[in-house]
Amino acid sequence: MNKIERHLEIRNIIKENKVGSQEELMELLQLRGFKFTQATLSRDLKYLKAGKKSDAEKGMVYFLPDNEKFVSSDPAREVVSESGFISIEFTGNMAVIKTLPGFASSFAYKIDALNAYEILGTVAGDDTILVIGREGVHRQNILLSLRPVLPR
Repeated sequence: MNKIERHLEIRNIIKENKVGSQEELMELLQLRGFKFTQATLSRDLKYLKAGKKSDAEKGMVYFLPDNEKFVSSDPAREVVSESGFISIEFTGNMAVIKTLPGFASSFAYKIDALNAYEILGTVAGDDTILVIGREGVHRQNILLSLRPVLPR
């Protein structure tokens, strides 16, 4: 079986099942006749841009961004594919914003353009932004300052 068939099967399994680990995914693929290494599976997941999202029953499960649009009850963690925003999580005076692949740079540019006092700066990768808040500024104030660029 070739790479395209393997990728299609991985996509089907992730769409149809709540898969929480590479080991679990590997077992499901082996049951369907696929034989390859964990390193290959890891590369396949990266190529397919698979991510993980929270699931009430199973904890974290794989998803594919091009077939997902889900909404959380918390508007600061709402996933809206059109904007690229996936989630925001805080630690201390820093926030990590997850976006769809390729969206982080433009999203960080919008944050920097706010010129918000609460935000010292941002560092963006392909799908992740580190937002650094000023010392002594509470996360609620950072979140309020981000409101103009966060999806509603």
